[in-house]
Amino acid sequence: MAGKRVRNMEEFAELSGISRPTVSKYFNNPDSVRKTTRARIEQALEEYDYRPNIYAMNQNRRLTKNIGVVVPYLADPFFAEIARNIERRCIDAGYFPLLFSSHGETAQENAILDSLRSLKPAGVLLAPLGRRSDMDHVRRFCDEVPTVLFDSYLADVGAAFVGSDHAQVVRLIVDYLCRSGEPPVYFEMRNLVNPNANRRRNGYLAAMESLGQTPEILKIDGDGWNFEEIGFRGGVAAIESGGFATNTVLCNNDRLAIGLIAAAWSKGVRVGRGPGCTLRVAGMDDHPFSQFTCPPMTTIAQDYANISDTSVEQLFAALENDAGSADRVEILYEGRLVMRDSA
Repeated sequence: MAGKRVRNMEEFAELSGISRPTVSKYFNNPDSVRKTTRARIEQALEEYDYRPNIYAMNQNRRLTKNIGVVVPYLADPFFAEIARNIERRCIDAGYFPLLFSSHGETAQENAILDSLRSLKPAGVLLAPLGRRSDMDHVRRFCDEVPTVLFDSYLADVGAAFVGSDHAQVVRLIVDYLCRSGEPPVYFEMRNLVNPNANRRRNGYLAAMESLGQTPEILKIDGDGWNFEEIGFRGGVAAIESGGFATNTVLCNNDRLAIGLIAAAWSKGVRVGRGPGCTLRVAGMDDHPFSQFTCPPMTTIAQDYANISDTSVEQLFAALENDAGSADRVEILYEGRLVMRDSA
């Protein structure tokens, strides 16, 4: 019978002469059974061709080892990097991360949450759409499933929120731009899809007021998550219609700034600080590609590592505290100014 293929755990238990519950207990944690029993099971594993379906076992538990991870748009390198860090931390802790992207769509975010509920995850790490989220739907889910929100803030939802201090982020870069040249015009989309767009604009207005400067906001047309293309079209339109109110532009995020820098190049406008440069451009996030634009982009770096690590730690704390028995926690990390040649 050596090498005989075994179809399921019931058949393996019968062939090995050990009860099904004991075999299941072994596969969940080998150290949880007696040494002599463990030796019998391991001997049987050498004799028979059987390996359990760990995913199916996981789904049959009352509390699974699955961790749901939901982001608005996985193709955005910012969310891809955060998700990569979170995934690694979950795996290292013995959990199975299940990664989802809502593609910027409310209906898709709702469908993901419904699917996750049926998968019985131990908990969920959620970066919601923000203004576009169905608040009632998200709140009901968070009431039922231990959830930590990250990046995009929703008031009084989930066991914790971990993200950036956007007031500090914008204040830091506005102060730098005003000290080093003309005050910045704020460049943003008319239809806001970035979940932190409102907080950043409000931060810009507050920072300009505190410095005694007159805010200038330029809203560009476009909808969706193709920010580079939207920034390019908006930049070309602005340059063709006479340019900006000052020679400095602060973009709502790095991806819009990438588009604007490309638009300036296409229209013969030199971006940067050197001879012949007539426009300064800065962004926010420290997008993984921002150091490779031409010229390299001045920006504010979000604390990717701490945001992802702390989000996972807060979820594990919520699981240990029986999901919601502790007070909701809000943790904000400051940004770091990254000075490059674009401003």
